[in-house]
Amino acid sequence: MKTIDWIVLFAWLTSLVSYGLYRGRGSNTVSRYLLAGKTMPWYAMGLSILATQASAITFISTTGQGYVDGMRFVQFYFGLPLAMVILSATAVPIFHRARVYTAYEYLEQRFDAKTRALVSVVFLIQRGLAAGLGLYAPAVALAGVLGWSDRLITVAIGGLVVLYTASGGIKALTWADVQQMSMIFVALVLSLIVMIHALPSSISFVDAVHLAGAAGRLNIVDLHLNLSDRYNLWSGLIGGGFLALAYFGCDQSQVQRYLTGKSIAQSRLSLLFNATVKIPMQLFILFIGAMVFVLSLFVPTPLVFQPLEAQRAAQTAGWKTVESKFHAAFEQRREAALQLAAATRLPQRPPAAALANFRAAEHTFADTRRQGLQLVQKLHGDAKYDDTNYIFLSFVTRYLPAGLVGLLIGVIFSASMGSTSGEINSLATVSVVDIFGRFFVRHRSDRYYLWASRGFTIFWAAYAVAFAAIGARGFGALIERVNIVGSLFYGGLLGVFVLAFFFKAVRGTAAFYGVLAGEAAIFSVAAFTRISFLWYNVIGCVVVVAVALLIESVQAKSMEPEKVAA
Repeated sequence: MKTIDWIVLFAWLTSLVSYGLYRGRGSNTVSRYLLAGKTMPWYAMGLSILATQASAITFISTTGQGYVDGMRFVQFYFGLPLAMVILSATAVPIFHRARVYTAYEYLEQRFDAKTRALVSVVFLIQRGLAAGLGLYAPAVALAGVLGWSDRLITVAIGGLVVLYTASGGIKALTWADVQQMSMIFVALVLSLIVMIHALPSSISFVDAVHLAGAAGRLNIVDLHLNLSDRYNLWSGLIGGGFLALAYFGCDQSQVQRYLTGKSIAQSRLSLLFNATVKIPMQLFILFIGAMVFVLSLFVPTPLVFQPLEAQRAAQTAGWKTVESKFHAAFEQRREAALQLAAATRLPQRPPAAALANFRAAEHTFADTRRQGLQLVQKLHGDAKYDDTNYIFLSFVTRYLPAGLVGLLIGVIFSASMGSTSGEINSLATVSVVDIFGRFFVRHRSDRYYLWASRGFTIFWAAYAVAFAAIGARGFGALIERVNIVGSLFYGGLLGVFVLAFFFKAVRGTAAFYGVLAGEAAIFSVAAFTRISFLWYNVIGCVVVVAVALLIESVQAKSMEPEKVAA
């Protein structure tokens, strides 16, 4: 990065943190610190909810996903709009009227203390892991760009997050998210413009779209029902819908956002805003990845995108042979792409030979790149290696102009801060409200719990940094890994809230053991089958409801003789 990039980077981060500190003033009670005193307008909540999803992982990994696998990942979100409508009609009014700080506080009102405690612990485990992954994503990718160690980056992000989150609470992070999302939209548009402008003068935007389609990068919808396939229409509508219901209806990091609303109507608008915006935004980001792929058809790319791993692999015996084949395959694919682009401009349909030649050249190129990745794998004891998370930044640093590189790196940096701040704030809230204040230290002053909330904010930030620095290594496409981790737990969370909302006869003991059974079912399916992770949410929810209903039925029958005797 050039000097101007560093200036832009630090100016953006300074303005973001300062704005968060400024807007977080007055968070001097537990209600103001954890729920912003229920004063937030719908657009701030909506953008904040969107910002927790548009994390650094979105920039780094979703674009890489579009590059390597096309746009079919967007099917993951097809169930989200319907989920938002359902939650607007159910969870939003129920939580608001219950006057709770957390979703799990409501579970004690509906069931009992042990169910509340169990679900709170499940959330803390799941969201604690997700917070670490959210920090790990930009750290490993930005390390090569900034020349810093990934551990130093995780500490820097964690420190900045604590600076305004521990001080101003959810009000500070929500308004910081609003500023962040505005800049994210600008950065995305500028990135696409630059990528298209970098294409050869003989390749038009229409040509680029044709080439992306020919390479299978515009494969938005897959109608085949296949339980082992992660992304198709059915897994997105059903599995993705259940995941969205669990994420936005049961995950405190999201529930806490719309609990800050001025009214039920304002909270509903924030969810419906996300229902409208999320799919187009993801399509746009994936399309950027597809355009980066088209650019790679005409400009040389690294055999391995992670520069440090590439340097290590270059010292191995087979590297030069594979690299030579890789360069030859690139030239062959480049020529085939030019021929196909020329053929698409003809009045008739492009000759089948040109299309077949391009796809064959792409297959050869992909095969040689796999050979390069296998050399890296050997350095790691044949553990699977994936450099998807480095693809987008590799192009950013080479093709974006000075100043814009610093801005985009800053946006990625702050995107990680935004998602992480929301996660640690919700972790602190559940720790204080559902565990510490409920079971350990009760009946203290508001000021005492305010400082406890700040203390737990610092604790969870430290935990996320430690996990990112030590335990989150070796993951592939992080956008998938975060959702896989969530799906291991969300089915159980969703099931217990379905029981709470719709099965009034079910009591605490049945709900408690239903959650345990649901989680056992999910981990069994994950360990012993090849079923896609999106279906874990469906399986877990169904098992929780079924087991709870069965237990409640058995309990009811066992009580019948006592009633008769009485």
